[in-house]
Amino acid sequence: MSSDPLVPLLDLPGVAAAAEEAAEALAAVHRHPVNLRGWDKTSRESSWRGGRSSAAMEGATTELNREHDFDDPVMSGAIRVAQALDPDDLDREVAVFRRAPMQSLARLHSLAAAELVEPELLGRPRDEPHIAQRLDLLGQLITGATAVPAAVLAAVVHGEILALQPFEAGNGVVARAASRLVSATTGLDPHLLGVPEVTWLARLGDYRETSALFATGDPQALADWIVLSCQAMVAGAAEAKSIADAAR
Repeated sequence: MSSDPLVPLLDLPGVAAAAEEAAEALAAVHRHPVNLRGWDKTSRESSWRGGRSSAAMEGATTELNREHDFDDPVMSGAIRVAQALDPDDLDREVAVFRRAPMQSLARLHSLAAAELVEPELLGRPRDEPHIAQRLDLLGQLITGATAVPAAVLAAVVHGEILALQPFEAGNGVVARAASRLVSATTGLDPHLLGVPEVTWLARLGDYRETSALFATGDPQALADWIVLSCQAMVAGAAEAKSIADAAR
């Protein structure tokens, strides 16, 4: 029997095929002529769209004030997270996430929730034993305790943070950013060109229902969540292609 805790997920209906399709779609968009030369510009647009969509999933408004800033604290936090994952800072974030994922999650939370919680709570998970234990396991998976396809790991990290709700606020934005970082660190989407958040926002009801069922650990629910996540990656690659086409 494999010691890899996530390997059994590959036997669930549709999971292996969905992960392969996601990998192929993202690899194809990285070969787009525009992305071979100017991926930094398309990646920055992807981060911006992803950040706005991620905040909108939490009910945030996208309206700008007279100073061209966001008044909504959730939107402001999501944009700060997006900026941390844009091409100027991505290498640094990837390096930290790969070596010390909990440190990276703490930073993401500090950015996402800066206007939502008291300063002493920024970057600090809730003080409950099961949270510490599950975050430790998540860190082990991120740093090499599993060899499942990257799309599966990204879905698991995303779903586990949503299920665990480790922080007082900002968990959704952090979970989706962590999924992006898994994609970057594993080479699934090294330049973060994909925009899966657009699909998650468009299918928000499915997203909420499926992620809630993921938390139960039911095998079919796990499969449904991973497949939904992979479908969003495929659609996110199509969104990335549209960004690159517009940049020709």
